[in-house]
Amino acid sequence: MASAASAPPTPGKLKRIVAASLIGTTIEWYDFFLYGSAAALVFNKLFFPDSDPLVGTLLSFLTYAVGFAARPLGALVFGHYGDRLGRKKLLVLSLLLMGGATFAIGLLPTHATIGTAAPVLLTVLRLVQGFALGGEWGGAVLLVSEHGDARRRGFWASWPQTGAPAGQLLATGVLSLLTAVLSDSAFNSWGWRIPFLLSGVLVMVGLWIRLSVDESPVFKQALAQAETRKVKAEPLPIVAVLRHHWRDVLIAMGARMAENISYYVITAFILVYATTAADVSKQSALNTVLIASAVHFAVIPAWGALSDRIGRRPVYLLGAAGVGLWMFPFFMLIDTGDFGSLLLAVTVGLVLHGAMYAPQAAFFSEMFATRMRYSGASIGAQFASVAAGAPAPLIATALLDKYDSSTPISLYVIAAVVLTLIAVGVAKETRHRDLNEVMSSPEDADRGGDMKEAEGSASGVPGARTL
Repeated sequence: MASAASAPPTPGKLKRIVAASLIGTTIEWYDFFLYGSAAALVFNKLFFPDSDPLVGTLLSFLTYAVGFAARPLGALVFGHYGDRLGRKKLLVLSLLLMGGATFAIGLLPTHATIGTAAPVLLTVLRLVQGFALGGEWGGAVLLVSEHGDARRRGFWASWPQTGAPAGQLLATGVLSLLTAVLSDSAFNSWGWRIPFLLSGVLVMVGLWIRLSVDESPVFKQALAQAETRKVKAEPLPIVAVLRHHWRDVLIAMGARMAENISYYVITAFILVYATTAADVSKQSALNTVLIASAVHFAVIPAWGALSDRIGRRPVYLLGAAGVGLWMFPFFMLIDTGDFGSLLLAVTVGLVLHGAMYAPQAAFFSEMFATRMRYSGASIGAQFASVAAGAPAPLIATALLDKYDSSTPISLYVIAAVVLTLIAVGVAKETRHRDLNEVMSSPEDADRGGDMKEAEGSASGVPGARTL
């Protein structure tokens, strides 16, 4: 008999949960992507003015990559406390940290005012951003996954994923508007600060919404079961993850390689490549990412719904293979310098990326047991970002500088695709797993967190132990 905690929530309640995760995630990604766009467009001049333009861009992207380095630490800390205290409290904290750091960047003096202290302070604030985002993703997708209807988990859990293109859309839209109405000198002098300061207002809205939702019922049920059966919680959830779910962590990391690298090449590095190698205007490059991000936002729930019908793995594999095949045409279209071709290149790339990104939330959530799910999903996702998304713009820019060709960049992305195809190819399908399911023994967890595929109910296994 299904437990009350596993009953689907009312449509109205579920929509509020989705809205809380989506809006908060959008704001956090807005903050994170805003930095990436500013790093490509102005930070090289404002914080590294003594460098060669392309070297300045590399240094700017280096501070951008620092944010990724802090994301695993955020995953560890937020995952630990999220698995012990709950999802909601940690999501509120992550939003405050991210918004505060972004607002502070908007007030930061530049190199011309305080010299080398400027890039140092910029790097510190970027570390705070990365730390906050490292804890945000796992909590946001789990809050929806653990509330949602199991039959449509891929669809509902994909909505927090749309926070990435929504944040990209918002960040690029604000920058595009400012570059359209301000002269280059005005934008470089003070206009770039406006979108960072705007984050303060957005955070207040996000906090109001996040504070209004309930804690995950699956998490509350796991706590209640642990107290009833006197099961002692793991002192460190990360230890339990590495003991019982190390294969799943490696699969999640491999799955992230193509998704993460391709995304930052398509949305961040493209601003450098299009404006330098293809002689496209800054405004045209921003508008391209803006329009393509809107399409990306629209297709993610569709891919998530498809994963509910045919499985997480087939959709993920389709997206990875598609991105690999698209890389050479992608750069060929950009090299034309034509806006329509540029738009086609980025839009198709992001649609294919969405086939990986949409099922990722449900896929990763379904890999791990409840009391270690925040830690497991976050660690798998964020540790991969250090090797994938963090250096992607740096590597792509360095390859362009050395070879003056897009071919090595395409091969770089294709190599990541191969890793992802292998990881997802060896993974087990998860779409029928019940997040309320208990494991019969630690040995079940040692087999990779294999929970019995649920037929719409959580079975009670004699002598079962909640993990």
